[in-house]
Amino acid sequence: MATQELPKTAARLTDFPPDFLWGVATAAYQIEGAWNDGGRGPSIWDTFSHTPGKTLDGDTGDDAVDHYHRYQEDVALMAELGVSAYRFSISWSRLFPDGTGEINPEGLQFYRNLCTALLDAGITPAATLYHWDLPQALQDRGGWPNPESVDWFADYAGAAKEQLGDLVKLWSTLNEPWCTAFLGHSAGEHAPGQTDPGTAFVVAHHLMLAHHSAIAAMRNINVHDGDQLGIVLNLIPAWPADDTPEAARAAAGVDAVQNGLFLGAVVDGEYPQEILEYQRRWGVSDRIDLGRLREVAQPIDYLGVNYYNINHIRHEPGADPMRAWPGPDGAAFARPPGELTEMGWGVEPEGLTWMLERVANRLPDLPIMIMENGAAYPDQVVGGAIDDPKRIDYVQAHIDAIRDAREGGVDVVGYFLWSLLDNFEWARGYSKLFGIVHVDRTTMKRTIKASGRWYQRFLSG
Repeated sequence: MATQELPKTAARLTDFPPDFLWGVATAAYQIEGAWNDGGRGPSIWDTFSHTPGKTLDGDTGDDAVDHYHRYQEDVALMAELGVSAYRFSISWSRLFPDGTGEINPEGLQFYRNLCTALLDAGITPAATLYHWDLPQALQDRGGWPNPESVDWFADYAGAAKEQLGDLVKLWSTLNEPWCTAFLGHSAGEHAPGQTDPGTAFVVAHHLMLAHHSAIAAMRNINVHDGDQLGIVLNLIPAWPADDTPEAARAAAGVDAVQNGLFLGAVVDGEYPQEILEYQRRWGVSDRIDLGRLREVAQPIDYLGVNYYNINHIRHEPGADPMRAWPGPDGAAFARPPGELTEMGWGVEPEGLTWMLERVANRLPDLPIMIMENGAAYPDQVVGGAIDDPKRIDYVQAHIDAIRDAREGGVDVVGYFLWSLLDNFEWARGYSKLFGIVHVDRTTMKRTIKASGRWYQRFLSG
């Protein structure tokens, strides 16, 4: 008689090695506020959010959750939760108000103060150089479509490493370059709000050149033992919604734009054939120097992976190209099965295990960090408390998925929960709540949710 396999129990802290990084994550424009304080220059997100009709209810990050003035309180919250690492992003225009030139001493001091407070609390700072907030002064000079953007970013990266490298050892160059390229320049849903698919492929190319050039610059500046340089990609599985060959082809095209383009450029210094075809289709092949990409390619110390959901793709004859994934013919979304989060995303932790195994099969010797994972739900404050059991279930299920991947031999070395704080959710304003800490929009009072207390108990072992 066959033995029935028993269901696995929930993952525990003891299922992971002692040096595994457990953290929380945020991004500068989403939390800092102080949009024109301390010498900071405007970014493209300041411009975009102040443009009528671009964000829900006209919300902006002017104040966000005032982390710029309340960072000490927020570090104390992290220490209370027991996290071992904090992923934050540096506002490029806070360090360089015009994008280039002289560094802003007030902006630099803010990040030095933040990192010092983290280290004093026993928390590892993990800095991301670019989380979508290009200085507006550089946008006025052509932005990411301008080939000079590669040098702008490399110079900025080198300066950040020079000034903060004594405090920060864990660096990411870019966060989710797919969003910058395709949401920002093809779909028009993110800053700077452009809607030209060809330009989006050019921007993706410049971002990849910028990443490699930044890694090269940072390798030789303020070098310390333990430096880890990488990039963060949002690797979203694209699965066919049915068994037809048409759906399989559509899903493969979405996968190429979402994942293959960036993995290929980061790891191999080249693009998949589908991407070369799409570049030709949109008439931008002559603006993309494949030889230069191969020449500048640099190894990375780790790969950051952001995971939230699976894209289920069907084929719809005659469908307009999806603006965020320009290329595959007839590709269209199918509704994910089961429950959805407030973002309309499915709760499918099996996709995380699948993607981690896929990356590890291709890159068996490269450590992986989950740099973002979390869920938005419509939280309610009742008696001063926030009970959010669905978020707890979501996070537990995805930690289970990471454990399963590790048991299968995948070298996952860290997990950063998105997000520490309820914050400005880009074009959706303050309507989508990802935080494990609630922020009162009037008083800025922080309240740890039930999910935050759950994470605290998990991390206590």
